[in-house]
Amino acid sequence: MIKQIDCVIDGADEVDEELNLIKGGGGCLLQEKIIASCAEDMIVIADYTKNSERLGQQYKKGIPIEVIPMAYVPIQRKIEDNYGGLAKIRMAIAKAGPVVTDNGNFILDWHFPDDLEKSWKVINSEIKMIPGVVETGLFINMAKKAYFGMADGTVTEQSLDG
Repeated sequence: MIKQIDCVIDGADEVDEELNLIKGGGGCLLQEKIIASCAEDMIVIADYTKNSERLGQQYKKGIPIEVIPMAYVPIQRKIEDNYGGLAKIRMAIAKAGPVVTDNGNFILDWHFPDDLEKSWKVINSEIKMIPGVVETGLFINMAKKAYFGMADGTVTEQSLDG
């Protein structure tokens, strides 16, 4: 049994200037967040197109939110009523119906408005309090550093400590 994870290295769908992340575009956000939360350090490696000043600037597919199947409609309504934007059930491509996660849940992709007044930390906490929400694809205060591969082959580093 592993007692400690020193460092997790993972990609991201988008990284803002405060190292807040959107992850889970591939649908595995719960497991990824569990592993990241168990690690001493989290380092993100991505290409330059994932680097943004603010979330939603580059990644246009919304924030993934894993939800219990029977609750997706009321969760959808509550998110749209409380925060605006559009929360859409993620539909499968190779089969009929919604995407089903490894945990047997559905994913809502929340296309949030640009003018949110609350911090991502507050929004993440509030959404997770909605009954039936399993986890969000917002990774807040988890990454210590991010490395971005640039188009010219160089690598830039971003960290909160400069």
